[in-house]
Amino acid sequence: MPVADTSQLVSGVAERYASSLFDLAQEAGSADSVGKDLARFQAMIDESEDLKRLILSPVFSAEDQTKAISAVAAKAGITGLVANFLKVVASNRRLFAVPGMIKAYRVIAARARGEITADVTSSHALTAAQENELKAALKGVTGKDVAIAVTVDPSILGGLIVKVGSRQIDTSLRTKLSTLKLALKEVG
Repeated sequence: MPVADTSQLVSGVAERYASSLFDLAQEAGSADSVGKDLARFQAMIDESEDLKRLILSPVFSAEDQTKAISAVAAKAGITGLVANFLKVVASNRRLFAVPGMIKAYRVIAARARGEITADVTSSHALTAAQENELKAALKGVTGKDVAIAVTVDPSILGGLIVKVGSRQIDTSLRTKLSTLKLALKEVG
């Protein structure tokens, strides 16, 4: 399979798993707590290189991944539906798609609440006050309640990149410096 098709594969797998998890969570009346557990697990992935390696590496067997994910979930206090979900994903050798599954779950849950989701990339973690201010600003622009999914990427140097649907607002310092660099090349 060509590399270009891999993202579509991950996207399709992620959306199917996320949709199934959301349906189960709604039946159990625990869609919000499942969302919080998934957010906690995503934060763990973001903070731990070892966990990222476990999730992304095809070297580990399904059995090893399942045991490791069970231990990580137990230590993090992730139980019930999310713990079982992660074990099933690991045993099916689909851990590589977990970040996409979590993102897809957020989108599905937000849509069910009548919200839209904004993907926000920042050079550092946002405070609760900054998140609330950003939500209010985006609600003013879109006219809908907005759920935000924040990703920390120090390489953008500063500012934010906000994606809502097919629109993107890039106020990152990295982009501003690139634009300035191009402008200076044209002058010289």
